[in-house]
Amino acid sequence: MELSIIIINWNTQELLSNCLSSIYRTIKEIAFEIILVDNGSEDGSVPFVKKHFSSVKIIANTDNRGFGRANNQALEIMEGRYALLLNTDTVLTPHAVAQLYSFMESTPDAAMACGQLLNSDGSKQNSIAAFPTLLTLIANTSLLEHLFPKRFPSKRYHHHEPVEVDSGIGACLLVRKAAIDDVGMFDERYFFFFEETDWAYQMHRKGWKTYHVPNAHIYHLQGQSIGPNIRSRIEFYRSRYIYFRKWKGSFYNTIVRIAIAIRLIINWLSSSIASGATLCLRRNILNRWILYSGLILWHLKGCPESDLIVKNTRQRSGLRSQ
Repeated sequence: MELSIIIINWNTQELLSNCLSSIYRTIKEIAFEIILVDNGSEDGSVPFVKKHFSSVKIIANTDNRGFGRANNQALEIMEGRYALLLNTDTVLTPHAVAQLYSFMESTPDAAMACGQLLNSDGSKQNSIAAFPTLLTLIANTSLLEHLFPKRFPSKRYHHHEPVEVDSGIGACLLVRKAAIDDVGMFDERYFFFFEETDWAYQMHRKGWKTYHVPNAHIYHLQGQSIGPNIRSRIEFYRSRYIYFRKWKGSFYNTIVRIAIAIRLIINWLSSSIASGATLCLRRNILNRWILYSGLILWHLKGCPESDLIVKNTRQRSGLRSQ
């Protein structure tokens, strides 16, 4: 067995069907298994897969266990030399997985490889993520990419050959089993975001590398798994603080929180002025004000782990689209 394709699902039956169909349609010469971990779906996803994709191995959880923990369930039983992590809102193009696999086979120091994620119209999405630092938080990302293209590669550059990166977006990520055995599985303290960034950083510290393979194209219906909302944004901030506290220490994490608080206040003030100027008639502006208000309130409460709004996030979110 070469590939163990791991998919986490939560109430996305139609997306899941398209994803599975693309796997069988595009992967022809590589032996693979598919492991589906369902996080307590109520939309008939599990019976549907049993009926229409009977070869898929299914782990059916009764509750939403989050992205990292659910992936760990599959990683524990995988038989392949590589794990291919796929979001349900992805559709593989012909040869995408073959190109990732071929690159990994020829690059023994590669722990992970990600392809180029595409919007439904074929335009490029960000497929690369830099390791978070205070600089990446306070500086404009586009400016960093422009000033330091080698340090911050992005979709704005036309890469023709694989390029080494910090980490890849987890919507489609090929991971070497030997690297997993070396560093361990996902840190389950992350429920929803930053799992693969944390993983890539652990592997980086052990001498492994992560690469972006630009000619491997994957359609990613970004945002359709959860959509932008206050619950998912709070979970994002919570995971980011876990990352900084884990790898940079408490003092660094405190500085990060202060910097983020300042940015949130500035964004809240600007959205308040814009909402007032438009008499709250522009829904997108009003939604931004509501979002920033909710985030500031959560921070004022001390970023509580037990906050009801975070509990709601964990109940309702099973996938993520970054």
